[in-house]
Amino acid sequence: MKLTNASLLAVLLPAVSARFIESSESDHVLLFPDGRPDAPTDTEKYHIELSPGETRWVTEDEKWELRRNGQRFFDITDHPDLGTLRASSASKTSVFPKKPKFQDEVNPLLANLSKTEMKDHLTTFTSFHTRYYKSDYGKQSSEWLLSQVQDTIKNAGAEDRVSAKHFVHPWGQNSIIATIPGKTNSTIVIGAHQDSINLWLPSVLSAPGADDDGSGTVTILEAFRVLLLSEDIVKGNQENTIEFHWYSAEEGGLLGSQAIFSSYEKEGRDVKAMLQQDMTGFVTRTIKAGKVESVGVIVDFVDPNLTDFIKKVVVEYCDIPFVETKCGYACSDHASASKAGYPSAFVIEAAFEYSDNHIHTSDDLIEYLSFDHMLQHARLTLAFGYELAFTDFAKLEKKDDYSFGDL
Repeated sequence: MKLTNASLLAVLLPAVSARFIESSESDHVLLFPDGRPDAPTDTEKYHIELSPGETRWVTEDEKWELRRNGQRFFDITDHPDLGTLRASSASKTSVFPKKPKFQDEVNPLLANLSKTEMKDHLTTFTSFHTRYYKSDYGKQSSEWLLSQVQDTIKNAGAEDRVSAKHFVHPWGQNSIIATIPGKTNSTIVIGAHQDSINLWLPSVLSAPGADDDGSGTVTILEAFRVLLLSEDIVKGNQENTIEFHWYSAEEGGLLGSQAIFSSYEKEGRDVKAMLQQDMTGFVTRTIKAGKVESVGVIVDFVDPNLTDFIKKVVVEYCDIPFVETKCGYACSDHASASKAGYPSAFVIEAAFEYSDNHIHTSDDLIEYLSFDHMLQHARLTLAFGYELAFTDFAKLEKKDDYSFGDL
């Protein structure tokens, strides 16, 4: 029997732990920001890619059914040709430093990272009923997040050189891009996704999204804040431009990141590396399993050379080790960068089998998270950004046996 949304809601509501709804939230989730009918019709279909070359057309409900069954995918409806313009250059082998070099500059910055800053931001970010990308709450949360990024720039006194703006999408919740210009337009991207979803009726039930991906959102925001404490960074003395991205609509099939990297591909942007932080705070299942608290380094569908460099950054700058793990095809926004032909990598809070089991429900709450663990991800993010910002890729690519020790 196929349940309608109304009958499914009647079944689910007694069993789902939904957040208290204020009287002003009587409509629960407003799906039409600015009066626009963004919700799909019953007959609207979406073109999804479940693995390289494996595509199908599905309804919105079928999307969420796939997600509930653990299936990840690209929604390629609007960007079916992502990566075709860079197909030849994408085959070029990526090159990264053999080892970190800038310990003297990075270590003093690491001491400024704050668990309090992350917790304060995450407390507000999870107070939105949902950050579902088609909802008015999703739009409001994106506007709030942009204001926090812009305040961070202002508080650093960096408004003259550093900027943050929305990357506009038609569904209402916009992505955010913060740019720290360097000597060249070659770019290092650090990303997280800002949207959340309750896969049991996204348009009704609450989705605080504390871990998925509120944790990644505030982790990279904290790294961004501390990076701006570097006078060299703010003045643009680094070789490469640094961008921080907060993507919309990751849960809908990597929609926001596909739009951005499709734009970059068409513009001929030179992205040297992209790191995604998606879920950075949950360690309970790891500890209960008797495993060592670690940074999960994804090793499937990523750039292997960039991933090897990230492992070295973890060893050099984090107080915990890394563990290799896999998450499958299109499992987060780094996949959009990869598909566009840019080297990308992904780190997560633990080995994938021990990651947070509260996500995509009303129970994805701050109380389950470790801010000490999130601090380790912030250390990784900050060090990664600084090290690659000052990497001379032109020299690196000309010298096969290059290491920083040679300079």
